[in-house]
Amino acid sequence: MCQLFIQADPDLWASRTKSLRIDGVATSIRMEAFFWQTLEEIAARDHMNVNQLITKLYHESLDADHDVGNFTSFLRVCAGRYLSMLAAGDIDRDINRPIADFDSQRILKAERKRRLVSV
Repeated sequence: MCQLFIQADPDLWASRTKSLRIDGVATSIRMEAFFWQTLEEIAARDHMNVNQLITKLYHESLDADHDVGNFTSFLRVCAGRYLSMLAAGDIDRDINRPIADFDSQRILKAERKRRLVSV
């Protein structure tokens, strides 16, 4: 079992820092390459680059009154949830289909149901 993880490309866990501006404020985010690659795929689905996706997520988080104190962790969870939704079949692998096209309420309900079953 461990060979699946140990023999993976070490570049996947190499940290990368990206600098961007959100509302004119310069910031930098440091995450492993694996998460950057996943966020790039999410962004591409909705015809954005990663900086645009991050800015959009930041603004929507603020609009929803979320604490953005650990925004990098939030981005990692976004990437993980995206992969989880793919694995569960909640969204398909067609990267030409925007995330915005999926029924978010149905997906959130299915996630809650799976979480309750696993408890």
